[in-house]
Amino acid sequence: MRVGIISLAHESNTFATTPTTFADFEQLLLLTGPAFGAGFSWKHHEVSGFLDTLRELGIEAVPMFMANAPPSGTIEKATLRELLDRLFAEVEQAGKVDGYLVAPHGAAVSDEITDVDGHWLTELRKRAGAETPIIGTLDPHANLTPAMVNACNALVAYSTNPHIDQYQAGAKAAELMGKTLRGEVRPVTAAAYPPIAINIERQFTDAEPCLSLYAYGKKISQEPGVLSTSVILGFPYADVPEMGSALVVVTDNDRQRAQQLADDWAAELYRRRAEFVGELIDIDQAIEKALAAPSPICLLDIGDNVGGGGPADATIVVEALDRQKVRNSFVCIYDPAAVESAQAAGPGSTVTLSMGGKTDQNHGAPFTAEVSVLSLHEGRFTEPKARHGAKSVHDMGKTALVSTASGITIMLTSKRTFPVSMVQLTSCGLDPGAFRILVAKGVHAPVAGYAEVSKTFIRVNTPGVTTADMGKFTYHRRRQPLFPFENV
Repeated sequence: MRVGIISLAHESNTFATTPTTFADFEQLLLLTGPAFGAGFSWKHHEVSGFLDTLRELGIEAVPMFMANAPPSGTIEKATLRELLDRLFAEVEQAGKVDGYLVAPHGAAVSDEITDVDGHWLTELRKRAGAETPIIGTLDPHANLTPAMVNACNALVAYSTNPHIDQYQAGAKAAELMGKTLRGEVRPVTAAAYPPIAINIERQFTDAEPCLSLYAYGKKISQEPGVLSTSVILGFPYADVPEMGSALVVVTDNDRQRAQQLADDWAAELYRRRAEFVGELIDIDQAIEKALAAPSPICLLDIGDNVGGGGPADATIVVEALDRQKVRNSFVCIYDPAAVESAQAAGPGSTVTLSMGGKTDQNHGAPFTAEVSVLSLHEGRFTEPKARHGAKSVHDMGKTALVSTASGITIMLTSKRTFPVSMVQLTSCGLDPGAFRILVAKGVHAPVAGYAEVSKTFIRVNTPGVTTADMGKFTYHRRRQPLFPFENV
């Protein structure tokens, strides 16, 4: 038995001003054919779950194509065409396979196609034929479409946010593929689309209201004939027709039952819809709460969520900390020009820097301050544990640590960096536990890593392309009616 492995994944924020180019995929992850099989090393990723499990089952894995770019703006039309040309060239070159394991994200959008994942999966189905099983994984921040569901025999989403079970989701999909190829099961998938957009602030799976929603799905999964259940939380930063939540049920050759179970689950979610409206805490409220809480405190800068397409250079939180003279704080800001200036000045020097606020006008003006240059670093570090995004080896580019007279330590990086690991700080000689306040540009993704030291997490509703206040966005294509925009 031979099973093809394909992944084309991107989380596209249609409100972000920076488009996603081919160079973005080349910089993060772009592998084809034998190079894919030999060069992929993200051990916590779902594709590693595919590969390891197929090996255990004695099934030959045929790595074909893998491409991933950091969350950012819409994929350029020419970039998508080049990616798809390469993907299907590899499919043709690999020859006949007995099945496909696929790993889309579920929220990819291009300049000309709003449902990129449904598009390439449908094309793969046409080439594979009706009898070849296609089984895939999804990020729960997908905006699920009927095209994705119809193209695949089964879809399995990660069940954690922060996403620390990507490998397990891939292993589960591969196990299901093995059972399918052996004729033990015939998976069929149904999805329900309740008219609700779950606020990003409510999407933490280790707390209510998500805990009960996932518990409902787990109970379904224990019924005879049910092979898998998945929650699709949705990605509110993509203005697409299917934006919002969905529930997925996979059964053994009983589509009608799968649909009924998904519909019942969707009704339960909608009944509890008021619980999924976000709690919006502004920066001044957040700092007031932080100063009264046990430290270290992690302020989660929602409006500049790097994992959702934020630019990583917002200055609203650092401006507030400086204005209120909150000492012993840490902030990371993406700013290659400021890094160069700090490098030119050298460690031990004092220099006035204009930091952040340079990508667009949505995330605050540049923060200008006289700073002491503490140290300079190459910016590479390795996180051994499973963390959101599944990467182990990270590269921040040239990095500078500086401090302000008001007591704020600022890490300046040359590359946008996900704040998911404490090693990001310790690799540069910092003690995370010594800070009173740690600022992380995210919503839930940083929690797994920052929980190693943080006693308190406060999610801050800052403005920006990933703000928690969905009312700040102008949607042209979303489905209607949709709660909380309309009271359905």
